[in-house]
Amino acid sequence: MNILAIETSCDETGVALLRATGGLRAPRFSVLANLVSSQIPIHRPFGGVVPNLAKREHLKNLPLLWEKISGHDPEFIKKIDLITVTVGPGLEPALWTGIEFAKKLAKEYKKPLIGANHLEGHLYSFLLPSSVAPVQAENKVIFPAAALIASGGHTVLLRMESFSKWRRLGETRDDAAGEAFDKVARLLDLPYPGGPEIEKLAAAGDPKAIAFPRPMLHEKNYDFSFSGLKTAVLYYLKGNEKKRMKREFKCDVAASFQQAAIDVLVLKTMRAAEEYDARSVILCGGVAANGKLRSDMQHAAKKSGLSFFVPSNAYNSDNGAMIGAAGYMARLRKKTYRLSAQGTLDI
Repeated sequence: MNILAIETSCDETGVALLRATGGLRAPRFSVLANLVSSQIPIHRPFGGVVPNLAKREHLKNLPLLWEKISGHDPEFIKKIDLITVTVGPGLEPALWTGIEFAKKLAKEYKKPLIGANHLEGHLYSFLLPSSVAPVQAENKVIFPAAALIASGGHTVLLRMESFSKWRRLGETRDDAAGEAFDKVARLLDLPYPGGPEIEKLAAAGDPKAIAFPRPMLHEKNYDFSFSGLKTAVLYYLKGNEKKRMKREFKCDVAASFQQAAIDVLVLKTMRAAEEYDARSVILCGGVAANGKLRSDMQHAAKKSGLSFFVPSNAYNSDNGAMIGAAGYMARLRKKTYRLSAQGTLDI
């Protein structure tokens, strides 16, 4: 099956073409094209995403990406078996641009159209290959699995029974992990997006320099909270105003904050993996691009004798390829999402 996928949930416009085979038991994907137009330079002066600006840019970028991926070839559309588009969660003005564009294509070319869940896109993104060669992963190798989705808007821990069945174990009670990285970056006068900037600074800092708290680490649940950690950084900076502009100081703050956040994510995930007899650990979402998090999670999984799955970095940030995977799996699961913007859609 060839799938055309469209993603406009936030500040990246994504259009992708995938070939999907294998069904629910052993899904396999080849990414034939994965085009992404980022809006970071536009939103950076505001320190975050401005919904109406995101909408405007999606309206401009979608026709351009469509022209590029189709190559003005009338035969291209004949290769497409299914169109899928993100319907949520995300910024509703941005979501509507993708939905309306997908509706227009489906109507014009008489192709089936289904909605896709953005979080499921992140969840399935580890199945996407780093090249055109497909990746094969069977149920018996992976499941049950402890799966952590960590992004700018969500931090969710799941116990996955299969590619079509999971149960939520916990989620953030306030800030998501990626949101905390962005907020701490602003405290350190770093540009948006904050995650990569924090990681760069942290590489030159001492993660043990400052004893920041590990929120909810020892509570007997799988929920997360990063607001208090962010506040701890704020008060530490206020108490050290004279050092605040020194690079070495900022590097230590970044490294200590990053390690505190990572420790919570890794230890809670591994605790869930142990309690629920997982065979593997899955890490996905935008925060999964953080090299220290990937390394620490992989090390912890290996130490426990578990397989570790994480997407190629090309698929951690928002992109159309992951939405194509989510759409394919939703169709196989007979899961239907209405074709309207659902900003708070859950997994």
